Amino acid sequence: MNQNEAKERIEKLREVINDYRYHYHVLDESIMSESAADSLKHELSKLEEQFPELITPDSPTQRVAGKPLDKFQKVAHKERMISLADVFSEEEIKDWITRNEKLIPGGKIEEFFTDIKMDGLACALIYEDGLLKQGVTRGDGLVGEDVTMNVRTIENIPLKIEEKGHVEVRGEIIIFKKDFEMLQVRQRELGEKEFANPRNLAAGTIRQLDPKIAASRPLKFMAYDLVSPDLPTHKEAYEKLRELGFRTSNEDKVFLASETKKMFEYIHALDDYRKGLLFNTDGMVIKINDRKIYRELGIVGKTPRAAVAFKFPAEESTTKVRDIVISIGRTGAATPVALFDPVEVAGTTVRHASLHNADEIARLDVRIGDTVIIYKAGDIIPQVKEVLKTLRPENTEPFDYLKALKTQYPELEFERPTGEVVYRVKGENSDLILKRSLEYYASKPALNIEGLGEKNVNALVDSGLVSSISDLYRLKKEKVAELERFADLSAKNLVDAIEESKNAPLNKFITALGIRHVGAQTATTLADRFENLDNLEKATKEELLGIPDIGEIVAESILAYFADEDNLKQLDELKELGVNPKTHDKSDLPLKGQSYIITGTLSSMGRESAEDLLREKGAIVTSSVTKNTTALICGEKPGKGKTDKAKALNIPMISEEDFQNLVK
Repeated sequence: MNQNEAKERIEKLREVINDYRYHYHVLDESIMSESAADSLKHELSKLEEQFPELITPDSPTQRVAGKPLDKFQKVAHKERMISLADVFSEEEIKDWITRNEKLIPGGKIEEFFTDIKMDGLACALIYEDGLLKQGVTRGDGLVGEDVTMNVRTIENIPLKIEEKGHVEVRGEIIIFKKDFEMLQVRQRELGEKEFANPRNLAAGTIRQLDPKIAASRPLKFMAYDLVSPDLPTHKEAYEKLRELGFRTSNEDKVFLASETKKMFEYIHALDDYRKGLLFNTDGMVIKINDRKIYRELGIVGKTPRAAVAFKFPAEESTTKVRDIVISIGRTGAATPVALFDPVEVAGTTVRHASLHNADEIARLDVRIGDTVIIYKAGDIIPQVKEVLKTLRPENTEPFDYLKALKTQYPELEFERPTGEVVYRVKGENSDLILKRSLEYYASKPALNIEGLGEKNVNALVDSGLVSSISDLYRLKKEKVAELERFADLSAKNLVDAIEESKNAPLNKFITALGIRHVGAQTATTLADRFENLDNLEKATKEELLGIPDIGEIVAESILAYFADEDNLKQLDELKELGVNPKTHDKSDLPLKGQSYIITGTLSSMGRESAEDLLREKGAIVTSSVTKNTTALICGEKPGKGKTDKAKALNIPMISEEDFQNLVK
């Protein structure tokens, strides 16, 4: 076969394969068997292998191409990707309509456009002269991540459309419920951890750096907006999307403004039958259909005036309150958190929920031991709805918030500023707390980030470059170099040192988190026991109290840290930024199970470095001599109390030279 013949055959194969793809992945119709389609794809692949000059970006063979990326590039959206304000009742929808009518010239809305709200990851697809050029996540609405290589693997996304010029399509990347269940069966068969829910899996998959992972999972793209070309109404935009070959929910409808009663009836009907839909949903989007009016009404904060998301009632469940702990957030606010027996709500396991403040605890009259109804507000955040007081055990006492503060944080003072409902650490502000957190995160016992001492931390925070720990991993050398304390080389060295800390040992990372009462040795003990951060996050109070040297106060402090929404958000951000502590495995370490104490001054290194060396070899490092101590390491001028106790208990005392041999 010569090149011209190959070209003709390739074009015909692509046409047939693309037609099969459209019918199968967009229309849910099969025009040929899967094996026949695979045979055609194989023939096309072989021909392109023989004539590589005939490969084009829109070829079906190019859905998975290229090597895994090191990281995703940031991309600014030409038009902001907005989120919608939530409403939960007919009255709130009516209020929304009234507010908009006051702002519209003539005060008249003609039509509303409605569509199901799909539960996935928002993404924008950019086409230039018909070819897919770029796929970008929502990000913060202004800037997203370039995930083009991954979206190309999604079979129902056309690589080529019949439309010239610039086209931007927005939609949701989801996984159908039946496909998710098949994946769960496969995970169980392989003996691997099951996925949390379809939304998390879709979002996590599209953020994988290797496109082969995305290609291996049954992702779908469901279009919900055509940004450009601009059309007069949302209804026409949807019709154009389908004409271009995109799949939509097919649940879209238009209601006259005089038919709001019908619209409400449809909302309630949709709530009844949504469980039978192919995908998960948590509500319905309502927009003013006229796109000219939609744009003119503008945006308030991060949401458009001309659209809202009606949220269906959340799923509810009951569970028991096992404890109430208080978390100190990054602003110094003291937030009470209820710890539950684990329970499934809206597809995820719930172990805790914020009780917000002392007034809310009093309003609910929630007590340790109570059975409570919990739900997920907007299908996302767990909340306590009510206490089932008829199931309350006898002799329970009202929760004493101030007593709990003194018990859990005896070294701190709290105050409740006038006009506020939240107690805060006295004399603290968010910048001071952040600076201390950053200094500790970078300190030698923690991640030991060179160049991130007190003065540089102050410079980064005061300049606004860093407003959270996760911001450290967003720093760019050029921006740091603009600060007064830095030059190009010192800025580069700092950014490089921060980058190197991404794969720190798990015990160092746990130390760096600054969980109250959790020092370097406790962090090592936790890393030994739980092996990775996910396991530690799910630990129960009973599991923690079962670990030697962890008592009630330390256990409550750990539980409070992992129950705090701000902390969990920060951990998620760190994970997305590539922070991945090394899994802890001490099975083959030479000093595993041995316990040491250092007293006096070592000439070869500081005490912290020596203790780190011992822990790296698997040893436990303690601060006092007990009958379980393996040996007391004595430097210059050892403490008399420790040496006397070692002698009394017949504990060996070894020299610095012995220590050096021990850790070689």
